[in-house]
Amino acid sequence: MGSKSMKSLLAAVFSLFLLTFSSNVFSQEKPADNHKQEEKFDPTKAIMNHVQDAYEFHFFSTDNFEAAIYLPVILYSPQKGWSVFSSKRFGPEHNQTYDGYRLEDENTVVPADPNVTVYDLSLTRNVIQTFLALILFCYLMIKIAQKYKKGEGVVSAPSGAQSFMEPIIVFIREEVAKVNLGSRWQRYMPYLLTVFFFILINALFGLLPGAANVAGNIAFTLVLGIISLIIILASTTTHFWKHIIWPPDVPFLVKVILVPVELFGLFVIKPGALIIRLFANMVAGHIVILAFISLIFIFGAMNTVAGWGFSPFSVVFVVFDYFIEILVAFIQAFIFTALTAIFIGQGFEGSDHDVPHEDHAFV
Repeated sequence: MGSKSMKSLLAAVFSLFLLTFSSNVFSQEKPADNHKQEEKFDPTKAIMNHVQDAYEFHFFSTDNFEAAIYLPVILYSPQKGWSVFSSKRFGPEHNQTYDGYRLEDENTVVPADPNVTVYDLSLTRNVIQTFLALILFCYLMIKIAQKYKKGEGVVSAPSGAQSFMEPIIVFIREEVAKVNLGSRWQRYMPYLLTVFFFILINALFGLLPGAANVAGNIAFTLVLGIISLIIILASTTTHFWKHIIWPPDVPFLVKVILVPVELFGLFVIKPGALIIRLFANMVAGHIVILAFISLIFIFGAMNTVAGWGFSPFSVVFVVFDYFIEILVAFIQAFIFTALTAIFIGQGFEGSDHDVPHEDHAFV
């Protein structure tokens, strides 16, 4: 199956990167059985299946083996009640029907009976990976906090993960929080650090073969955008709203046009900039990587020699793009955090954040 073979090659490419261009990686790819007819490779379908959510973590597959972690499917129907089973029940080709449900397009469970209503509460790979990222994030922060309580990094040099995280924390404090939030920076540091590292961890997780592209999921970025919007609105002052609802020293006819534009910018443009920017950049990177891998199968469909001949070039481009995606993960986490701080700071219009302030000790 084209999409399964594509995921196998992605795993091989990542292994190639870790093993410093070892030529043995491609030995995992076995030639197809001459007696087994594979379906025609569809690059669009293969790419979309990777960037979208799914009910399993699929790593690679051979003729006789599926390396995958099947996740629980949890469904509720007013007509049938609860149904809980493994996604493996849908079969390796995802075309089987189980308990009156079937998997459509590999990422949507639908009832076989169109008269049945179903509510999907399944633990998909996006959900599972989000929990894993949250656990890892909490573990790292708690361990680092414990080191600071013991005096490590205060009276002595930081060590381990602490030495990696401290420069980032200081950078967010000095170049994002203090610059945009003034004397109120300490109040918002917990949220700014949380959103930065949470986006970063999920973006880096998404680069692992078989992992979910959580940071490139519109639901993920939508929730982060809404949370940021709530904090932005909660941070506004009366002075800010007076200038939004009825700008002073502006002609009446201009106010009629300006007020709706300001309200639209506050409630739509600002959170939209956070949501769409992160979503588009995270998805684009994965699509580029998968597109380069797809070229191998596209050339291979035309001619076997052409497919293998183009493979080295494709692998080089993919490994290079992996480095770029690591950089993009840091950049996008920073941009989301910086824009959030800027939008919060704009809510202090006319307050003390515009006045030069003294440096504060980091707490």
